[in-house]
Amino acid sequence: MYTLKTLIFITTLLILTQSSVALSRPEAIESLLKRLDSKRASSSVQESAAIAVLKRLLPSHVHSFVFEIVSKDVCRGRSCFLINNYYKKSSGNGPEISIKGTTAVEIASGLHWYLKYQCGAHVSWDKTGGVQIASIPKPGSLPLVKDKGVMIQRPVPWNYYQNVVTSSYSYVWWNWERWEKELDWMALQGINLPLAFTGQEAIWQKVFMNFNITAEDLNDFFGGPAFLAWARMGNLHSWGGPLPQKWLDQQLCLQKQILSRMLELGMTPVLPSFSGNVPAALKKIFPSANITRLGDWNTVDKNPQWCCTYLLNPSDPLFVEIGEAFIRQQVKEYGDVTDIYNCDTFNENSPPTSDPAYISSLGAAVYKAMSRGDKDAVWLMQGWLFYSDSAFWKPPQMQALLHSVPFGKMIVLDLFAEAKPIWKNSSQFYGTPYVWCLLHNFGGNIEMYGILDAISSGPVDARTSDNSTMVGVGMCMEGIEQNPVVYELMSEMAFRSGKPQVLEWLKTYSHRRYGKAVHQVVAAWDILYHTVYNCTDGIADHNTDFIVKFPDWDPSLNFGSDKSQQDNMHILLSSPGTRRFLFQEKSSDFPEAHLWYSTQEVVKALWLFLDAGNDLPGSLTYRYDLVDLTRQVLSKLANQVYRDAMIAFRRKDARALNLHGQKFLQIIRDIDVLLASDDNFLLGTWLESAKKLAVDPSDIKLYEWNARTQVTMWYDTTKTNQSQLHDYANKFWSGLLEDYYLPRASTYFGHLTKSLEENKNFKLTEWRKEWIAFSNKWQADTKIYPVKAKGDALAIAKALSKKYFG
Repeated sequence: MYTLKTLIFITTLLILTQSSVALSRPEAIESLLKRLDSKRASSSVQESAAIAVLKRLLPSHVHSFVFEIVSKDVCRGRSCFLINNYYKKSSGNGPEISIKGTTAVEIASGLHWYLKYQCGAHVSWDKTGGVQIASIPKPGSLPLVKDKGVMIQRPVPWNYYQNVVTSSYSYVWWNWERWEKELDWMALQGINLPLAFTGQEAIWQKVFMNFNITAEDLNDFFGGPAFLAWARMGNLHSWGGPLPQKWLDQQLCLQKQILSRMLELGMTPVLPSFSGNVPAALKKIFPSANITRLGDWNTVDKNPQWCCTYLLNPSDPLFVEIGEAFIRQQVKEYGDVTDIYNCDTFNENSPPTSDPAYISSLGAAVYKAMSRGDKDAVWLMQGWLFYSDSAFWKPPQMQALLHSVPFGKMIVLDLFAEAKPIWKNSSQFYGTPYVWCLLHNFGGNIEMYGILDAISSGPVDARTSDNSTMVGVGMCMEGIEQNPVVYELMSEMAFRSGKPQVLEWLKTYSHRRYGKAVHQVVAAWDILYHTVYNCTDGIADHNTDFIVKFPDWDPSLNFGSDKSQQDNMHILLSSPGTRRFLFQEKSSDFPEAHLWYSTQEVVKALWLFLDAGNDLPGSLTYRYDLVDLTRQVLSKLANQVYRDAMIAFRRKDARALNLHGQKFLQIIRDIDVLLASDDNFLLGTWLESAKKLAVDPSDIKLYEWNARTQVTMWYDTTKTNQSQLHDYANKFWSGLLEDYYLPRASTYFGHLTKSLEENKNFKLTEWRKEWIAFSNKWQADTKIYPVKAKGDALAIAKALSKKYFG
């Protein structure tokens, strides 16, 4: 029950907010857009940036296109691109196509649209097959567009990109060369509102040192390179560290390059802001400050060496002081590059009281810290807290937070809108502008998965709904470089006013991706659309296949009868600023891996893919998809084989246990050989990129340990307890299967067999001791793994398909 005072406050707040929204909603957003437009680089700089994108993508055609920045008036007041034939006479291989856009991003998007729909080309990440440009005619022979040309308007202003943890799961070991490719990809996909989180530790170092925090204090505050995202969010401290000074300096330099290119392309970067996460030493320096020690986040035994960070309450004046200092330091380093700042103080960290008046005051304080540093600041907030902690965030509390800042000064990310849209049950976030986002991936796992129908219809339904406050679409995956079909479709929704027919779109997609139409491939994608890419069970797809997330349990007991075992498999994975999901919560005697489709149907799709192999020789996009699909099919088969082995163990059938156990191990070996045949599924690439960033030999060892640990045990262990986050960031990479997942399964089956032979109980603790000791040794190892593929992917995929499904 709420007090009369609280009810009066809420009623007054609603009346004032609703009346102001009705008057100011269009004006507020339009004013923000105009202000951001005024910060953009000059037309000549943006045109040059767009030409540079073309030159890197298609150097042979750099003179075939003419680019021009135009005002929104040309596009009827919106952002758009226009594609026309270039009719001016020129000698030789001169311009053929004119592309105009309101920013360099629009021009690049127009180029991409033309190459896709006029030339049958395809652009994806290098690690998902790269580009297919063989279908583009030579200069002088480019196809014409219709006489009136093509004009594509954005139905909503923004196309947002990144999750706050993508910087750790995907970008952590990138140099400028790799970042430049990503920024080109972003521009071609129409992304104009990207998160820009690189290098912030160097900013924090300067800010906190001004508050008398020492370098030693910061060593305990910052995480290691592969765990910075969670240190930033206050989940952990010092894990994977200490962070070398050279890393801080190097990443700050890289961030300046990234921001410079974003601005040249006409993007609006989203910078970090202060959420209240502070070093422990600050409590000693400011003993009267309202600083609270948070609870444990996923350590094995609440180890204070890593857990239980400190949060400065937004109501404390010191919060505003530090928040202002951080914004000003960024402006000093980067210039006045944006007005949009991310802050997620309340994700996984509920306010101490549900009193709406108090919540409103906290929100106002968070915004005050931003606006003191930038008077035009806009708060970008992830909206996942309203779902993950819905027991706390009832309508009065939601409205109090969302309305605690002036309208137009907050934008909410509807983070998991493809499966769990918040806008539908919150009256459009109670009038607050929001971005419809695709979450899709967790931990950078490799698994074919998606909800293509939701992607093709969700943004349109949200935008055209009554009283819609949707102002953008976005991609908020935890890890990139997987499922290229999902991200191609999602990127297009930034420019589509209507709903595409997905099956028809997939036909053109497969034609573009492989460079030609092959009827077996079209039929295969039809099956994949109705199976793998049609997950409607509402479960967040964190890859729980048993090869990569091996169950930690005693199969002589019913699964879940031992709470510690249940926690290890069905752990409530929480991460402030991202999401909280309970994966595969089912009542069963056995662990359950996520399965939402007919495996038999997907095996049919694999045979169709294999039949197309002779028609697509040398296609890197085909090879990637073939390897990925074969991996998927074999991994799901392994889940059933594992289950058969557990049934045999319970029946005390040692012969059957050995048979199924050996088959499970052989599948791991065979998948490793398959993955080794494609450059994009190699552990060595991840490890070598980490080592290349190191300046000193000691840094090489630290960085490699970070890289190995993130994709395996992730967090702390004891002698008898694995990390609660083990396998969260699991990967299907050659080398990782052979040297990590295979020994784990082998020792486990060995202990099962021994218990049957000796007619004794399975000694789970003994297996854990052996396995954890092995893992610790592997994480600290320095074995060099290949970075180049070996073997014929098509021949290997055919042989394995015949072996297991023939």
